[in-house]
Parts: sequence; C-alpha cells; structure tokens
Amino acid sequence: MKRLSKHTRKLVVQLAEYMVAGGAYFWSGYFLIVFLTPVIGLWWSNLIGNGVGVSVNFILERYWVFEGTKKRNLTEVSSRYIVLTAANFIINYLILRGLQSVGIKVAIGQFIAAGFFTVWNYLWYRFWVFKGKPQAKRIRHHA
Repeated sequence: MKRLSKHTRKLVVQLAEYMVAGGAYFWSGYFLIVFLTPVIGLWWSNLIGNGVGVSVNFILERYWVFEGTKKRNLTEVSSRYIVLTAANFIINYLILRGLQSVGIKVAIGQFIAAGFFTVWNYLWYRFWVFKGKPQAKRIRHHA
C-alpha cells in the first residue's frame, strides 16, 4: 500500500480537525436553535445559537485547525471571519425558512443546512479567512 505524502497527511489531519471543530459549532448552535425557536422564534434562536457556535468555532479554527494563521493579524482574520459569518447567518436563516415553508421542521432543516455549510465554510476558511501568509521562496544561489 502506498504511503500518503506529507502534504496529503497534513490535509487529511486538517480535514479531521475541521470536522471536530465544525461538530462543536453545530451541536452547540443546534441545541440552542431547536430549543429556543418555540420560545423566542426562529430569528432570535438562530442569532443566539449561531452566536455561541461561532465563538466556539472561531477559537478552534484559528488556534487549532488553521494554526498557521497565528502569524496573521488577528484583526484581519477576525474581520474576514465576521464578514463570512454574517453572510452565513443570513444564508442559514433563508435555508431554514425555505425548508419550513415546505414542511420541514427546524430540527431536521439544521442538519440539511449543516451539510451545505460543511463544504462551503471549509473552502472559505482555507482559502480566504484563515489563509496563511505566503511563505517567502528560498532563493538558491549556485556557486
């Protein structure tokens, strides 16, 4: 059996860590959204649930999954994260609202939305939000 290259192994580990961090985001937000929706409505429960999930997620993504961004300015990374999170909040609300309109309960709709956001966020996190600083290329001088 062929061994994975160092780069491939690193990517597989990063994907596994991303899934754990995403799970922490999903489950913390999920319970709040599902349990608070009947009490305070979808908008506010979505805001609270995602607020908690986003906080947990940012810490895990920045300092564990995409640890290379520690070198990047916290303000720059945070600003990008906030922009994406704001877009995600609206997209999640629209997905849940649309699913509700066809009879799918929020408890199930949140799983459907999570499937979309798993791929969507990984791509945005990896290539924009937590993108590491470009490494200076070594110049080899031949004597």
